[in-house]
Amino acid sequence: MMAADVLSPFHDVHIYDKEKNVGQKLLIAGKGGLNITNIAQDNELFRKYSPEDFLKDALRDFDTSALRQWFLQMGIPTYSGTSGRIFPETGIKANDVLNKLTDKLKAHYVQFHLKHEFVRFDEDQNVFVKHNDQEIMLNADYFIFALGGASWPVTGSAGTWRTLFEDIGIHTLPFQASNCGINIAWPEHIKLNHAGKPLKNISISINQAHEKGEAMITEYGLEGNAIYPIIPEIRKALSNNKSANILLDFKPFNSADQLLNKINNTEVKPKDYASIFKLNSVQLAVIKSYTSKECYVSPKLFAKELKQLAVPVNSLRPIEEAISTIGGIDLEEMNPDFSFKKHPKLFAIGEMLNWDAPTGGFLLQAGFSMGHWAGKSILERNERGY
Repeated sequence: MMAADVLSPFHDVHIYDKEKNVGQKLLIAGKGGLNITNIAQDNELFRKYSPEDFLKDALRDFDTSALRQWFLQMGIPTYSGTSGRIFPETGIKANDVLNKLTDKLKAHYVQFHLKHEFVRFDEDQNVFVKHNDQEIMLNADYFIFALGGASWPVTGSAGTWRTLFEDIGIHTLPFQASNCGINIAWPEHIKLNHAGKPLKNISISINQAHEKGEAMITEYGLEGNAIYPIIPEIRKALSNNKSANILLDFKPFNSADQLLNKINNTEVKPKDYASIFKLNSVQLAVIKSYTSKECYVSPKLFAKELKQLAVPVNSLRPIEEAISTIGGIDLEEMNPDFSFKKHPKLFAIGEMLNWDAPTGGFLLQAGFSMGHWAGKSILERNERGY
């Protein structure tokens, strides 16, 4: 839809969507508040993406400030929330945003074709869609595919298109979950007494990745904003070793020495830990479950464990539950403008491609920037007579 907005003032644009309405994923994203982008700029923004260089041109050309200005031009003012996240102003719902965008596109005579599913290429790379059990070949100078990854299958994004692109010589990679929960084999008393409770103001780390925030205990493991950004490192560790340990720091704003100073020259017993270290019952239950008896009864050893409690991770949650995925089209297949090297009149953007980013507005920002860059690239090609 962003690419259509760029192209439609100059060219005829048709949007084909498998679903009965466009923008289903935008509506799903808006259920908990539509976090459209972030205040991050320049290198701070670029570093949120992996691989960083792949999206840099698109992000630089249409960054977070440009996106906010674009929304404002549609009559959608935005504000900065916690942790730099950007939202439409209070009272503006995801459906309102989607309606503004579709109205803008219709004003530029963009034509929408709903319940049209992309089904195949023929031997000449012609594109076919199916509507009412009838196959239709589409005629266009350029095609931009935005078929999604494999997250949120309720929106029609199931990733089954991979084989269709393999048929025209495009290498793809299996989808894997990102921005998802993790599976931990909690002791029964944790699941019974503490599922649904948060671990607040903690830091979680694995290898060189670390994130401060909050994680929610669930019956299967952990979810939350302190988990999602370190999923790439957890995924890598699980792939290499078939197991992974995360380190929980329950006092990220205190050094180990500061914690030890709290117990110097005092006779401390385990029953005193809650008051001395300001720990709640949830934290104490988790710490006790993953600490040896020797460590738990020794105040000095216990204080050290507060900074680096090792908790084993069994696996990631299923792709169907993930906020986003990696995998899909191998980036080696792509030109910098998101067209295919082997088929330069075909483009692919969004979660179809093998890139990664955390939540916090960065996923939607990338989608908007990629659509803008692809549309602008087509306009520039036409100016050159390509």
